[in-house]
Amino acid sequence: MSKSQDSHSVGLLILPHASLSHYGQIAELLLHTNRVLEHPKYQLQAMSVGGNCVLGKVINYLDSERVDTLFVIGDLIAFNETDTMLERWLVQQTKMGVNMLAIGTGILPLANAGLLNGKRSCCHWSVIEKLRHTFPKVLWTHQLFEQEMQLMTCAGGTSTTDLMLAWLSQQQDLDMAVHLSEWFLVERMRPKDTQQRIPLKARIGTSQPKLIEAVTLMETNIEEPLSPDDLAYHVGLSRRHLERLFKKHLDNVPSRFYLQLRLDQARQMLRDTDRSIVEVGMACGFSSASHFSTTYRTHFNLTPRQERGRATHVELAPSWNHAVVIQRRLD
Repeated sequence: MSKSQDSHSVGLLILPHASLSHYGQIAELLLHTNRVLEHPKYQLQAMSVGGNCVLGKVINYLDSERVDTLFVIGDLIAFNETDTMLERWLVQQTKMGVNMLAIGTGILPLANAGLLNGKRSCCHWSVIEKLRHTFPKVLWTHQLFEQEMQLMTCAGGTSTTDLMLAWLSQQQDLDMAVHLSEWFLVERMRPKDTQQRIPLKARIGTSQPKLIEAVTLMETNIEEPLSPDDLAYHVGLSRRHLERLFKKHLDNVPSRFYLQLRLDQARQMLRDTDRSIVEVGMACGFSSASHFSTTYRTHFNLTPRQERGRATHVELAPSWNHAVVIQRRLD
């Protein structure tokens, strides 16, 4: 593991209504990294708007010292009022070369300041549509976290840990990220291209119980898929009616939607387990290895064997020193 003695100052800007969980994940990972390095490399400075936050009384951001990296910590969904002074300060920090990581609704002051315009950014799925309407110049995604020049954003919740592991693997090395994953019992390091799981009810509302019932049946019958006729029978609709519901509300046909669920399950199993490719295919409803491989390659543009073989993936991010996003299977 890296033994660099260089110090790195980290500002933790805790916005009003910020999640204590987000702060805890960030601080604990940084402090444990210091313990592993046997050196206080990461110097933490908690700050807030007005001097008070969920932690109690901390320094006002306007009185804070210069930092190398600034975490802007919000809640999952709580929106704060526009703060022009804070937005100007964030613009100034960016011009000074400070790298920023926005957690949850910590992206809002950055968006208000125009710092996200033209950049891929993410937030919790429950507020994405509102953000798309409010900030149309931002390229909003449903991924767990995103990385752009001098900026990382994440959806909050447990994805805060995913972002931290990616960032620390950039700061230190992959071994450090693996150690942190093992120490904190993180089952796997999820890469940034992992999509947030959006509840079906949030996507289509509660006015389509038959459609929700059909998708639930699909999710619980992955290994032995139901035929379109059986699916329609179990939800009490004609096959034609069920197809119309899928097309209207999910812009898809039942068979294609079902296949997507099975392939997504297969990808997760290939990434996260040691089960053979044949076993994965059978567990996801494919009758033969060749059929599984052909279908998988058509959908994901790589074979199951190539997916399994991607033990390490490195993606350059030229704006960060030695910045990489690393995906590594831990099994």
